[in-house]
Amino acid sequence: MSNWTLLSNHGHVLVCLARDSEARLRDVAADVGITERAVQKIVRDLQDGGMVSVTKNGRRNSYRLHKKKTLRHELELHCTLRDFISIVAKEPRRKRVTDSLVKAPKATGIQALAPPVKPKPKKAKPGKKKTGEAGKPDSIERQQGSLF
Repeated sequence: MSNWTLLSNHGHVLVCLARDSEARLRDVAADVGITERAVQKIVRDLQDGGMVSVTKNGRRNSYRLHKKKTLRHELELHCTLRDFISIVAKEPRRKRVTDSLVKAPKATGIQALAPPVKPKPKKAKPGKKKTGEAGKPDSIERQQGSLF
């Protein structure tokens, strides 16, 4: 059985950029299954074709799709990029590993209503307590004990 898909790599890159306009080309390449250099060439082709514009935001790029642009082949000239994206890019983008590391999960339901859990105080080790003047605990030990 042959291994082919209905969309070209250009179509796959468009779908990825439609799902996440600030995606890194490295991540797009991983999703599409091609090299990062191939994705760079495809994005350049899409820019030259007037379908995508690139804006620099600090060290990252942001990609804007020109959804009123018609598709290039004469069989699809009646379709716009918006039509294509509305059919193909309905699913939300997959979470990257870095997304889950950056954002803490939201508390929902009963968890959101529960008070925060306080850490239990540490148990004192058996042995002699250090004392300062007049049999009182040292100031450092007193300060640390007051934190718990």
